[in-house]
Amino acid sequence: MMLSLLRRTGAVLALLLAVPSLHAGPAAAETVLIVVSGEGRDKGKTRPGFEMDEFAQAYLIFRDNGLAVQVASPRGGPVEADKFDAKEPFNARVLADPAAAALLADTRATATLRAADYAAVYVVGGKGAMFDLPADAALRGLLGTMYDRGAVVAAVCHGPAALVDVRLADGALLVAGRRMTGFTNAEEGVFGKRWAKEFPFLLETALRERGARWEQAPLMMPRLVVDGRLITGQNPYSTPAVAEAIVRATGRTPIARTPWRDEASMALVQRLLAGEGEAVKRELASNRTGYHDQLIGVLGYYQLQAAQDDAAVRDALSIMQLAAPYMSEPQLPLGIAQAHWRLGEVAQARTVLGKLLETHPDMAEAKQLKDTIEG
Repeated sequence: MMLSLLRRTGAVLALLLAVPSLHAGPAAAETVLIVVSGEGRDKGKTRPGFEMDEFAQAYLIFRDNGLAVQVASPRGGPVEADKFDAKEPFNARVLADPAAAALLADTRATATLRAADYAAVYVVGGKGAMFDLPADAALRGLLGTMYDRGAVVAAVCHGPAALVDVRLADGALLVAGRRMTGFTNAEEGVFGKRWAKEFPFLLETALRERGARWEQAPLMMPRLVVDGRLITGQNPYSTPAVAEAIVRATGRTPIARTPWRDEASMALVQRLLAGEGEAVKRELASNRTGYHDQLIGVLGYYQLQAAQDDAAVRDALSIMQLAAPYMSEPQLPLGIAQAHWRLGEVAQARTVLGKLLETHPDMAEAKQLKDTIEG
């Protein structure tokens, strides 16, 4: 975190006496603590853990910008991520890094940590974070003390669950009155069906109830919220922005880098929705390897499921149409037909649906939509 220098010696002395220093020493000034859930079992099948993408992207950004990293979990010891794509470049790089592997194989127990040893803390999401992180009294105390000492406190996706009941030295809730984001109720409704019924709370609801000033982007779109030394990100696709905001908050300028494929795809969608449709289409057509067209199509399809008004339906339709030339999955044209139907564009819906049924004549959902349109 960058602090303004006070020029008068007396003022500097007064500040040092009144407020605990952010940096307990050179090591603390250079170290970020990453906190992960220790719940994971069987790659998330029998018990959810943490999201490797959210760990890997942030770990690499921290290390590439000269920050040391330590990793902790409530119990300590080895931790297990949910199923992930090991071929994604950021995951492949972390898996090939012996130091990263050692950190995940022997995480530090939160009860053994000192707040003075870190310039920042970053809490990784994943559904496991909803179970063991908010229940960890040692972690709550650590986060509150770190914030009181002037450290950066950050979390992404379900990671803000660890912040819900954190209290500061004066007894106030850390999140009260603060701008924040995290995994939304809408996102939970689409993607959290298996485990959400077991959560102790819904993240958005709990933070709103505790006075957080909630902000969010459309379903699964990246969102970074910075409120002083409190930094939060909405979902996995917010991870790079959160990590670089942490780097900036420690007084560094993040090094230039090439965005990862998913990150670039989300930026492309944002440009599409900002009105750059033709330029975006040309960019995707000319650089297929730089973007993840499957992700774009799935994003549009799920945004349609969550859409509450015509504007949201039209945005979802635009996203699906962007990916349509590159995807063969029948669910995408079905979604496009559904969007046209919801917008009252009957002729377009019939055209898309007719082509879909030519290639997938037994697709039950397509036949049902056809019956609805013709009925």
